[in-house]
Amino acid sequence: MISEDELNRISNVVIGCAIEVHRILGPGLLESAYQQCLAWELRQAGLVVEEQVAIPLYYKSLAIPNAYRLDMLVESALVLELKSVERIEPIHLAQMLTYLKVNNYRLGLLLNFNLDIMRKGVKRVVNNL
Repeated sequence: MISEDELNRISNVVIGCAIEVHRILGPGLLESAYQQCLAWELRQAGLVVEEQVAIPLYYKSLAIPNAYRLDMLVESALVLELKSVERIEPIHLAQMLTYLKVNNYRLGLLLNFNLDIMRKGVKRVVNNL
């Protein structure tokens, strides 16, 4: 399991890369455009990135393959959910927390690119396993 210090280091790199993407592209594009550019930046920074990661859901004896998709998974430990919305709503935070809980991840970042300053669009979501 990845250490808390390493997870924090990775999240800081991700935030820096997201700020760089936003600095160049600005707000107003679709999430898919930001995703591709952010994935490229993260790989340039030496991180392992998976995009549109299919995740199964287990309910009692029922297994639902590909029940949902994570926008991005960095270093098999940090969940990224990308948005291009007016504001992050409580449902977005609830969704991220559910992703973390059902998959036993400790940390996720909600990244909203549709703001004038990217730093305002970063929300850390912690799963207190």
